[in-house]
Amino acid sequence: MSTDRDDDTPGGPGRGAAGWDADVLIVGDGPVGQTLAILLARRGWSVTVVDRWPQPYTMSRAVAFDSEAARVLAALGLTGYIADETEPSGRYVWQNGDGKVLLDIEGAARGWCHWPDSTSMYQPGLEAALTARGAQLPTLRVLRGHEAVDAADLGDHVELTCVGLDGGRRTLSARWLVGCDGANSFVRDRVGTPMRDLDFAHDFLICDVVLHEERTFDPNNLQICDPARPRTEASAGPGHRRWEFMRLADESVEELNTPDSAWRLLKLFDVTPGNATLLRHAVYTFRSRWAEQWRSGRLLLAGDAAHVMPPFAGQGMCSGIRDAANLSWKLDLVLAGRADEAVLDTYVSERAAHVRHAVRMSVDLGRVICQLDPAAAADRDMAMLAARERGVGRGAPQAPVHPLRDGLLHRADTRGRLTGRLTPQGRVRRDGTTALFDDLIGTGFVLLTTEDPRPRLSQEALRVLDRLDIRTVRVLPATEPTPTPTPTPTDDRVPDAAADATVVDVDATYIPYLTEAGATSVLVRPDFYVFGQADTPEACAALLTDLGRQLEVPALTH
Repeated sequence: MSTDRDDDTPGGPGRGAAGWDADVLIVGDGPVGQTLAILLARRGWSVTVVDRWPQPYTMSRAVAFDSEAARVLAALGLTGYIADETEPSGRYVWQNGDGKVLLDIEGAARGWCHWPDSTSMYQPGLEAALTARGAQLPTLRVLRGHEAVDAADLGDHVELTCVGLDGGRRTLSARWLVGCDGANSFVRDRVGTPMRDLDFAHDFLICDVVLHEERTFDPNNLQICDPARPRTEASAGPGHRRWEFMRLADESVEELNTPDSAWRLLKLFDVTPGNATLLRHAVYTFRSRWAEQWRSGRLLLAGDAAHVMPPFAGQGMCSGIRDAANLSWKLDLVLAGRADEAVLDTYVSERAAHVRHAVRMSVDLGRVICQLDPAAAADRDMAMLAARERGVGRGAPQAPVHPLRDGLLHRADTRGRLTGRLTPQGRVRRDGTTALFDDLIGTGFVLLTTEDPRPRLSQEALRVLDRLDIRTVRVLPATEPTPTPTPTPTDDRVPDAAADATVVDVDATYIPYLTEAGATSVLVRPDFYVFGQADTPEACAALLTDLGRQLEVPALTH
């Protein structure tokens, strides 16, 4: 990756950027833009990221990510960062103003994607790790100190005009432009989308703190649903803590957003200037809205540019990372000529459905937390305490991510219970090495199967298997003999998709997963979601031919 401010040195040419400055332009170098850029550059595409700030933003916004987001970050090459600079979030407890427990959630240390259900982190550290990873990719460059001021879709490409720190203007061209430029998105304005607003907005004073001495917090994350002032205490990664205090009706933003107000409120938690450093304080307005239109021609939106939500479900940044994971492989197919650009509409339909659920869930939680009326709060407490007596409210709440119901999924009368769902991840053994599935197999399409269906596949299905570089991975129970070694890649490329593999199900993750769903095979997309499942080789052939036909590329099916 090259990083510059006002020179014209391009990054590497990429696979298809002849005639343009890049294959893809991204506005915004936050975690979502960084993730998308790395995913595309790993596939060999030329990517230029434009950001108006001359230096990375040094203050934390998000403080955690979920198991799925961790899986995406690990696939980017950030396993070391997750191990060294984050910590499992642990328990999340809601209390009322009297200290009675309303809800007690014990996050699993090993979630569905192997990583913890929730991982706490200090966001500047995450962005630094993403920057370092991007620096290893020759076709990725970042232009900091460049503010996007105009964008035009010219049919076969886009042009983006930026103004540098010196006031000079420059125009960049690419095949696609993605706005990852936050809640006040310039690209969203160019898309011209209306916004759907759920009319849930509250101001909170955010205080990021470093304690001078180590302190044990039990629970590690605490939500106090006190009508006198709702407040939150949370881990913000090793050595960092986050406190949030709701602004009351008789307070102005100006009087709340002062060091004196911050220290006065932090004293409720025995946090004082004598035992802590206040890294920053700021009043944020938690909003709840999404864009009705995520795409206009060659312009697309992702992350906060497309949706914002209150932090109560911890899904803001996670939703943006899902956007990047979904969009990257579809852009890859379009850029490579393996799919018609209409496939990008499924990015919009799939992610918009997920986001609507996440925003609504966050708002529902917020309405419970932000209750200021003492009588209504007492009624809430009574209902939640009664539910807890019945055993409700002692586990995880409703999942923030629903299965995909529409989009690039197998079209069949009976889809099967796994279609549209996120695949689990466990350890497998391959060629004598035991590691996580993604680490040994890599990214891309995977046909995960207990029986090799290829001898009975149709010619059309075999062509799709070949043209889309779909790896067939046969999984064996741990009681089976160790399979014969197969070649593995020795460089940083995405592993050779033609190198089919046999793995042993060390953690008993995959065989029970398939068996319980009545499947012998699942076709897994590059974002780890199931395109479809099959119980016979003939049904497996139908999966593959359906995928090829939906991508609408004649070479795949003729």
